[in-house]
Amino acid sequence: MAEINVTPLVDVVLVLLIIFMVTAPFLQGGLEIDLPRVASRGLDVREGLIVSVRADRTVAVGDAVVPVARFEDALARAGASQRPVFLKADRGVSYGLVVELIARMRRAGISALGLVTEPPPPGRR
Repeated sequence: MAEINVTPLVDVVLVLLIIFMVTAPFLQGGLEIDLPRVASRGLDVREGLIVSVRADRTVAVGDAVVPVARFEDALARAGASQRPVFLKADRGVSYGLVVELIARMRRAGISALGLVTEPPPPGRR
């Protein structure tokens, strides 16, 4: 009998597939940002592009940190004009920087823009 038994290989591949399917939702990374806490209904940010701004004014488009001078180029490379964009800004970021980034996103052709916040602690609205 010179046949190769592929049953153990199929078992291993199926177990790996299940592991990846279970862990994939937990891998949504990004920059550590202290979001403002505001009462609002939730957004589904999985289908859009996330633009993050840290307290030290570091800007990231998706997972790539970009200089502010090349912000529009990074948006174009990420295809931001064809999908919704969600802005996550640390509460320590100045209002002027947030407004500047929103204006630059509008100039880049983004029409669907959402601001991401965290819900307030329970009992406080």
